[in-house]
Amino acid sequence: MACNNCNDERTVNYRDKEIEKKLVSRLNKVEGQIRGIKGMIEKGIYCDDILIQISAVQSAMKGVSKILFENHVKTCILDKMKEDEQVAVDELLNSINRMMK
Repeated sequence: MACNNCNDERTVNYRDKEIEKKLVSRLNKVEGQIRGIKGMIEKGIYCDDILIQISAVQSAMKGVSKILFENHVKTCILDKMKEDEQVAVDELLNSINRMMK
């Protein structure tokens, strides 16, 4: 289904409500961690303590990426495989390359 709000040919993904709930929950936690880091900086907290929190945020975001990527492969890529295997493989490789940056 084409995205009504986009000018390109991207499609809307129908994520399972449970996956969506997991993603939003994790992102809410990350958002709280970011606010915490900002507060630590404003309070002049020791740099190493802030770096530990930044590392935790990066790890949490990797978790969000893994959930989203797994869903992407099981839904979007699998559907595209049925239509055009090469397009699906290209998109999969493109996604992997973006995640590895």
